[in-house]
Amino acid sequence: MEEKRSKLQDLMRRRFDDRQRFLVACMVCGLLCGLLGVLFHLTIHHTFAGVWKLATSGDDSQFITVLLLAPALGGLICGLAIHFWAHDAVGSGIPQTKAAYYNQGGRIKTMTGVWRVILGTVFVGFGNALGREGPMVHASSAIASRIGRFAFKDPERVRAMIPVGMAAGIGAAFNAPLSALTFVFEELLDNFSTKAIGGMVVAVVIAAAVSRSILGEDPVISTHLVLDYETAAWMLVAIPLGACAGFLGHFFVGSVIGLRRKVKATRWLKSWYTPAIGGLICGAVGLLAWWITGMEGNAQSGVFSIGYESLEEAFENKLIISILVTLLAFKLLAVVVNYATGGSGGLFSPTLFLGGMLGGLMGYALVELSHQFTDWQLVDESQIIGGCVLLGMGAMFGSVIRCPFTSLIIIFEMTGNYSLILPLMGGNMLSWVIARKLRPIAIYDALLMEDGVSLKRMPSYRGAQDYRNLPVRAIMTHDVTSVQGELSADENLSLLKSNLVYHHAYTVVDRENRFLGVITHHEMRECAPETVIAELVENQETVQVHPDVSIRDAAQMMISKDIQQLPVVSLVETDRLLGILTINDIARQQNAAEM
Repeated sequence: MEEKRSKLQDLMRRRFDDRQRFLVACMVCGLLCGLLGVLFHLTIHHTFAGVWKLATSGDDSQFITVLLLAPALGGLICGLAIHFWAHDAVGSGIPQTKAAYYNQGGRIKTMTGVWRVILGTVFVGFGNALGREGPMVHASSAIASRIGRFAFKDPERVRAMIPVGMAAGIGAAFNAPLSALTFVFEELLDNFSTKAIGGMVVAVVIAAAVSRSILGEDPVISTHLVLDYETAAWMLVAIPLGACAGFLGHFFVGSVIGLRRKVKATRWLKSWYTPAIGGLICGAVGLLAWWITGMEGNAQSGVFSIGYESLEEAFENKLIISILVTLLAFKLLAVVVNYATGGSGGLFSPTLFLGGMLGGLMGYALVELSHQFTDWQLVDESQIIGGCVLLGMGAMFGSVIRCPFTSLIIIFEMTGNYSLILPLMGGNMLSWVIARKLRPIAIYDALLMEDGVSLKRMPSYRGAQDYRNLPVRAIMTHDVTSVQGELSADENLSLLKSNLVYHHAYTVVDRENRFLGVITHHEMRECAPETVIAELVENQETVQVHPDVSIRDAAQMMISKDIQQLPVVSLVETDRLLGILTINDIARQQNAAEM
């Protein structure tokens, strides 16, 4: 098998030059990603339709039992698979794609993509409140990586296939080719490059064409209303709506990261059953929301699964205020729990859902206000609320996902409506500015940082921001070489020599990996060979920092204390070593920012 593959690769390389092979690779990638997007869409849709049909085919007890246990079962299956076989299939998939592009040369295992589709179908299809777009991006990037490794020997060509797969995945998942391109530039590449766009366009066009040919030309979210607007005074609602979305987005992101951090820090939750706990909570939250609102019908599944049916009803002004409030609050809770407990699903769809509910509420408030002004009474109330739903979706996307241009384009591509572009621009940019001010690091980069993945090489930290305001965790070294406190100086020096490790200084830890202090290589060599290292640092007053301290403050601390490195310890457990910040880390980041 390997011999046949090698012969085919050699034949391709002889018959096609590098540019021709890249074009063919992009075409094949677009075709496969388009088919995968259709498959992923249909499997999730029909899986959840089957779950909902089973739930509604019997009495109330059957309804409650199915919708309580199905999300938990989906979480249990995902938890087992992620824990034992598919470690990279947890969460959204976009952070993993970024890490692969910058830190792993664009290499993503093919089986990772396979697991993404399977587990995404199970987790979201069984009713958990996450989306399909993030996993679709990861799976498509795995396809692109496989094609790149087959077609090219040049590592840079392999790496260049990741943006192609990422764009094709978004184009197929959302039926949104333009926003697929802008998302890759804003989220992955962080700059516009004419060199990168050619292959991406080819893949996106083919992926979107395949998706439209099979699933139809209709936008992802369709409505029976004719939402054709002329510029009017009521559109100023985009300003307060953008502000509300900015603060809500900040709260949402903080909740996801905060709860995820607590789950990972709790020992009994760090296991294969944790996603099942999240699924059980999601089922309970969804049922409570269904009971509070008195919903009936398939379109009122609300909190469960992707929830685009409820979003379409919000467009058409079929959801009253109490339902909008309930769906907004309970969907947010379910998404936070599902993601924090390690489910396999994305944040795109939930973000748009939350924005739509927020917009619907703002629309109702505007309608009530308009009743006091006779000049506004001629405006169709359903159109106002539908328009506010659109504005809320865009503003929330800009606040959470933090890609302002994509947030503009994706709304009219998903809905087929362009007439609200001006208020969208105002509201989206305001929400983006507020969210960025409150939380400088966007959600996907923050998730990587929480997992100990270095962001030093990522372009968003090369001058696009003032790097000195970033937290230490963004550039610190996570892989720390420590010496053992219970061993002697001679024993530690022998271990370092055998491992071919030499640094100016080392952190000292005990058998339970608790931080004890810092010792230099020179100090170990100068002391008596039998001296136990823990005794040397027993009364040492070390200078430490927490991972959320800014790089500027850490640098000033190093200058004032005349030291070249700082241990980074947990804010809660001050004896738990998380990493180390060196003067080289700061210098490297400063050089990158000035490039």
